[in-house]
Amino acid sequence: MTRRGVVERESPLAPNAKTRGRRNATWAGKRLRKMEHRKMHWLAWVVLALAFIEGGWLSFDGGRALIVGDYVTPTSGPAAGQLGPWSKIVSAVGIDPRSTLMKSIHLALGVTWLGVIVCYALGLPWSWTAMLVCAVLGLWYLPLGTILSIIQIVLLLLPPLRASAH
Repeated sequence: MTRRGVVERESPLAPNAKTRGRRNATWAGKRLRKMEHRKMHWLAWVVLALAFIEGGWLSFDGGRALIVGDYVTPTSGPAAGQLGPWSKIVSAVGIDPRSTLMKSIHLALGVTWLGVIVCYALGLPWSWTAMLVCAVLGLWYLPLGTILSIIQIVLLLLPPLRASAH
């Protein structure tokens, strides 16, 4: 545009609202196209399912324990009211299994894991490492959490899934 013989032009360093919107739309479009072409290996779906079971249960049980006052335990039989084998590990470390701290750890790990699941499904570059870290952090949760975590770790370290980490 000219105004009294002076040419006004936009600085490339200070984009206006129109160009900023186009740049964001371009970035989002590229990301979306990249995600559309990215197909997850079937093993990644297995990892996601196992992580959802473990992270979901930790979130549910920890949140419930904070609200109701105790974890889900058997209501009858010889193990009525008793916690799983994980409680012995936690006690050995010096944390009361029924403490607010342990309930909060349950909830925090579970919610974090659920968030990482979403990021992994979206293909964010750091999410493979985060999934591996969550699986390692879930090893203490005997017996089922330990089994699910070991399976996830093994699957994440297989070449098809490890390649997605880079």
